[in-house]
This record gives sequence, structure tokens and C-alpha cells, in this order.
Amino acid sequence: MRALLAPLLLAVATTAQADLSDDLAAHGLRATESALAALPAPTPSDRFALGGVRFLAGLERALQLRYRVGLSDGLATATGLPVLRLPLPENPRPAAFEPPMIADLFAGIGTDMAGAIDALAPIADTDEVAVAIDTADLWFDIDADGARSPGEGLPDLLGWVLTGGFGEATLPATTIRFDTADAAWLSAYAHLLSAVSEAILSLDPTAAIARVQAARAAMDALGRPKGQGWEAMGGEWADLAALWIGTIEGQPDPARTRSLRQHLLATVADNRRFWTLVARETDDDREWIPNKAQTSATGLPFPPGTGPRWLAVLSDAERVLNGDLLIPFWRVGPGAGLDLAALLDDPPNLDLAGLIQGATLVPYLREGPVATGDSLRLFDALLMGDSPLYAVVLN
Repeated sequence: MRALLAPLLLAVATTAQADLSDDLAAHGLRATESALAALPAPTPSDRFALGGVRFLAGLERALQLRYRVGLSDGLATATGLPVLRLPLPENPRPAAFEPPMIADLFAGIGTDMAGAIDALAPIADTDEVAVAIDTADLWFDIDADGARSPGEGLPDLLGWVLTGGFGEATLPATTIRFDTADAAWLSAYAHLLSAVSEAILSLDPTAAIARVQAARAAMDALGRPKGQGWEAMGGEWADLAALWIGTIEGQPDPARTRSLRQHLLATVADNRRFWTLVARETDDDREWIPNKAQTSATGLPFPPGTGPRWLAVLSDAERVLNGDLLIPFWRVGPGAGLDLAALLDDPPNLDLAGLIQGATLVPYLREGPVATGDSLRLFDALLMGDSPLYAVVLN
């Protein structure tokens, strides 16, 4: 559940001035987006604010769709996909769910992320950005009624994420001030979610959802097993397995897999730019991700060396995405592996048996240097085993 930590926290990027923070509290994300987009001469801070609003609006779009059609638990959360696994209140009168809705959801997220990237692109390294906001002012209009309801605030949702569903349901609000370096961080996150959207859309789960949904309805018409035993719970997992297999198998869209790769490379490039800029900072004013002389307003400690260790992880990822490092595969020796760049550039027709046995991947296996994971192990050691949480924050 921690995988939504950083996207939720980046809501601090959504206001450039105090009155905009008030507007967010009173009117929400979409109205604030319209106001920012209409500015005749936006400052770098305004552009940063617009990028943050559009990013958060993409998450709000997903939460609203899930609530509208009753995707509050079950297969939605079990998929483990970003934006689908965050728990939501149950809608007592949900609309009918249609199989194309998941693809439409990620297409919409992709559109919002593209808007965020476009807003951030003109911000130069020499520009002055200062965006501070109290996270208590931020909320997602989950039920789309235009008003803030209990449980829709950022601290409410963030509390659930940080505790993994246990402990305090609400976290204390805090004020964070984003600056010029953080524009690169925000752009990196927008590229990362764009990559997720392209991955989903390259496979398009619509047909698999329709098949599982129709079969489930037919079997439920004959009576659903009661209780919490295997007969009752096993059906959920069987549906999920069928959904994943049905989605994975088939021909991915090459245009989308190529776009996926480019977005991931842009994520690495923006991260590299962020760490270059944050190292130059001399202030210590309510920082988001600090340099070694600063502290984070989130209360999360960042040990000295966090930046270089994380950049080493990303450097290995970049080499994998470019085909300079290969991914280990269990059926070949230590001097050979899978060329991910070649696979994403010209993806094969996927089938589960071929992926497990290796026949589908043979054209993409070759000799060459193989990624070892050493940089990731060093990163994890620095953070004393908390690397998954920090990886989410750092993207």
C-alpha cells in the first residue's frame, strides 16, 4: 500500500500562492486546474503548481471511477496496480461496471500525466520556484459531489498508506515547500505513471475482463459458495489469475511498449537532473527531499549518500532499458540474459507457457554483461531495509 505514498505527497506541488491553497481547500483540484491553466503569464511557480494539480487530478479521476462503479475491494485491490489498490469507501448505489472502463481509466491518467509534463517542461534550472502548501488543504472528490466529505482528505488517505491499513487512520498535516529542483522530481513521477499507463494499455485488459466477468456472472447465477472457505475465497483468486493470464497473453501494442521505454528513460533523466539541482541548494526551508545539509519536512530521514546510491540504481536501470545490461534468465548462464530494450522495441506475441519455459523469449536472449542487483542491495543496506518505501518517494 505504500506504493501511492509519493504520488499522494506530491500534492504539495499544487499551489503557488497561499490564496490558491485556500482555493484548493474550497473548490478542489479540477477548479484549481482551470484557474491555473487560464493564467495569461504563468510564473515558474504557477507552472509547477499546474503540473502538480494535473498529476493529482489524474489520481482523483481513478478514485472517482472506482467509487462510481463500486470497485472498492475484491479484484480491484487484489490486482496490486497503482490507483486500483488504494482502499475506498463502498458506494451504496454503484453504477454498472463495463469492461472497457479500466483501459479508459489508464488512458485518462495518461492524458493527465501528459498535461503535467507539458506544464513543467518550460521550467529551467535557473528559474525560481517556491510552492508551499499545507497538506490539510488537499482532498480528492472521490464521490464527485463537488464537496469535501469525511475520508477524502489527503491526510486521511496518506495515513492509510503509511500504516499499510493498520494504526492511525489520519496523519497530522504538514507544510512542505517545493522549489526548482523538485520540478524535475515531479516530472519524473509524471513520466513514471505515464509508463504504467502505457504498460496497461499495451496489453489492454478489456477482453480478459469481459470474459472473466461473464463467466463469473454465469456461475453466480447457479449459486455462490458461502462462508470464508476455499470454495468461497478460491473463486476470487481464480478470477484474478484468469484476468492476469488473459491480459498478458496476446500481442502487445509496439507503439505503446516503445513509449513505455521512453517514459522510463525520461524518469531516470529527470531524477538525475533533480539530484544535480538539489545538491546546489543552501537553504533548509520545509524541504521535500533534502540534500545532506537539509532535513525533510515529512520527518522521513534521508541518510548521507542517499542520492548517489539511488542514482547508481537508476543508472543500472537505464543501462537495462538501453540494452547495455541484460536481465538474468534462469535457463541461461551468467554471461547471458534478456535484452529488455529489444523486447520493448519489438514485443513478441505473449503466451504464459512460452514465458515460463522460455520459448517466447529466445529471440531476445543473448550474451553480454548481466545486471547483478549490487547497486540495489547497497541502497537497501544504506536505508536499513526500508528501500521499497524510499524507492517510492524518490521514484
